[in-house]
Amino acid sequence: MATKNTLSDQKLVFSSEELQKQGFSYYQITKMVEQGKLFRLNKSYYENADFAGDINDFYYVQAFAPQGVVCLLSAAVYYGLTTFRPDAIDVAVPPKTKLSTLPESQRLSLHYFSDRRHTVGVRTISENKNTFKIYDIEKTVVDVVSNRNKVGIEETKEILTNYLARQERNINKLYRYAEKLSCLKILKTYLEVLV
Repeated sequence: MATKNTLSDQKLVFSSEELQKQGFSYYQITKMVEQGKLFRLNKSYYENADFAGDINDFYYVQAFAPQGVVCLLSAAVYYGLTTFRPDAIDVAVPPKTKLSTLPESQRLSLHYFSDRRHTVGVRTISENKNTFKIYDIEKTVVDVVSNRNKVGIEETKEILTNYLARQERNINKLYRYAEKLSCLKILKTYLEVLV
């Protein structure tokens, strides 16, 4: 049987499944909500009121979009490729994804990516006991170039320029992603202008 001390203060969002695996019954979970130890985010996820780590809004993505992957400007900010701060978290989801509840406190901007675009270049980042999915840096750059009209032309140029200035850039990987996602021609045009 779980004790009230079992909840880690290093994990922000718990699924009901995770709580049950830790030995909490539905009754105990409901009690913790009543006591203010957990806040119900939706039917399946809870926020830990005693979280003591640094809050990263990306930790909430799994609760509202379980298949969601942080993308576009939000991913570019994460990698330090842009100074622009979006007012919502950019999240890629597969086509026809239906989300029943969206958060009140965190704004999510949903982008419906084709199955192929959605699955390429996904990384899982673990910070202490918290995880989120995000596209790797090259996939982020390719997605930004593909969605330049949505992202903004100036922002796209800034992101590409900052990517090219990085020592650990991988141009071959960038080209492979661009070819796979049918935007190699436009990427090459941008690179010719910038290089």
